[in-house]
Amino acid sequence: MRRELAVVSTLAALGFAGTAWATEFGTPGEAKAMLEKAVAAVKADKAKALGMFAKGEGGFKDRDLYPYCGGPDGNFTAHPTLLGKSLKDLKDKTGKPLGAEVYAAASEGAIAEVAYMWPRPGQTEPVAKVAYVTKVGDQVCAVGYYK
Repeated sequence: MRRELAVVSTLAALGFAGTAWATEFGTPGEAKAMLEKAVAAVKADKAKALGMFAKGEGGFKDRDLYPYCGGPDGNFTAHPTLLGKSLKDLKDKTGKPLGAEVYAAASEGAIAEVAYMWPRPGQTEPVAKVAYVTKVGDQVCAVGYYK
């Protein structure tokens, strides 16, 4: 009986630990939902939406999830820290042309995936990350999640 109780207790503890980990970082489903919400916001009022994305307002910052966009000139039009810098020329931490791939993958009315390596917030070691990418008018927008 004690052995069974110990097993149940261990499994319960592992389950709670998994739940804590899951709530610390955004999930693929949450990233895709945020991108869909961002698309709707850009369609409704592009200037207002881009401002909210950059500031993380209106539910557009959730743990490590946030939308970012680039304009037709290739520069970030919305990002928490890279506003005005070149998205199109951005490389991931292994030298992969991340920005060029984001622009190449973006298509109006469709969501594509771009995989790359990037450090988690507050860390320096790059880890696998995937961005959901789409095009909305003249904006290329994405939301990335860590694997």
